[in-house]
Amino acid sequence: MPENALVKAGPAPVDQFATLSDVTCEVAVVLGTGRMSVRECLYLKPKTIIPLEQTAGSDLHVRINGVLIAHGEVAIVDDSTNIRLTSILPPPSGEDLT
Repeated sequence: MPENALVKAGPAPVDQFATLSDVTCEVAVVLGTGRMSVRECLYLKPKTIIPLEQTAGSDLHVRINGVLIAHGEVAIVDDSTNIRLTSILPPPSGEDLT
């Protein structure tokens, strides 16, 4: 490439997504998963205990629009249940968005 050639850089990631900044996304925090037969599902009632595959103290899974993006733990702040992120996963494509 010649020295005097202009290299056009793309917009900064924040600018690139500025028009999407007010779009609402569904955030789900998954405590764990388990398996049940249809028969067991049909007989569910209040106070039923459903066993999960995760062990006590396992990280929670944070999903945005169904995509796993982070892990976290329960945090109580001012009598409100929250999640404290413990790790952020890389983007699925392996590309760095920053």
